[in-house]
Amino acid sequence: MNNASPLANGSRWQHSLEVKEIKAMTKKDYHVVPQGESWAVKREGAVRASSLHSTQKDAIDAGKQLAQTNRTELVIHSPNGLIRDSDSYGNDPNPPKDKKH
Repeated sequence: MNNASPLANGSRWQHSLEVKEIKAMTKKDYHVVPQGESWAVKREGAVRASSLHSTQKDAIDAGKQLAQTNRTELVIHSPNGLIRDSDSYGNDPNPPKDKKH
């Protein structure tokens, strides 16, 4: 009796999962986050901010440009740090069906 997982040893499903994991690891979204009295645009995993802005709107505008250029996602946080919105500017295989744009 073979107890091997159906995802083990080179199956196409395993390969598909590995490709998705690699893409997830290399994709670095931009985040608009509060930073002191300012708003920062930070690349995922970065220590320093890409830019600092006096208003959230200015930070969102700058983050949108970066996300569009790099074909990633822009994640917008509220003043308490929780995610309040996000927009994808990459090749999203399952784009949202929202009506905000």
